[in-house]
Amino acid sequence: MREKWSSLPRWARWVLAVYLIGFGEGACVHLYWVLMNGIHTFAHFPMVSQVYLNALALLDPLVVVLAARVRRSGILLAVVVMTLDVTTNWIGNWPWVKADPARLLQPVGLLPITLFGLFVLLSAVPLLRVTTDTAERLNYMIRT
Repeated sequence: MREKWSSLPRWARWVLAVYLIGFGEGACVHLYWVLMNGIHTFAHFPMVSQVYLNALALLDPLVVVLAARVRRSGILLAVVVMTLDVTTNWIGNWPWVKADPARLLQPVGLLPITLFGLFVLLSAVPLLRVTTDTAERLNYMIRT
C-alpha cells in the first residue's frame, strides 16, 4: 500500500487524505447517530433517504478502506456516496432552508456536506487519471 501512495503525485496524496478525513468523520457521525437513536434517527426525512442515511454508517467506512488502498473503486464510490448524500440532505432539509436561509451558514450540516461533495466531484476525474489498480497495471504489462 505504501508503494501505491508513494507513486502518486503529492497533490493526489493530499486529495486522498482529505477523502479519508471527510469520509472517516462521516462514518463516525453516522455510526454514532445509528447507535444512539437506532434506525429512526432520520425519521423527518423521506423513507428512501432514511435508508440511505443509515447505510452511510457502512458506506463511509467502505470508501475510507478503498481510498486508503488507492483503489479506483473507492474514488468512484466516493462520488456516488457524496452525490446521493448532498442530494438527500438538500431534499430533507429544504423546508428548513426555505424558512430560514441563514441555516446554510452553520458550520455543521448542509454547508460542509455540500462543500465536501463539490470537492469530491471536482477532484475525482484528476484523481482517477493518476490512479491505477493492480489489474489494470497487469493488463498494461501483458500488452507491452
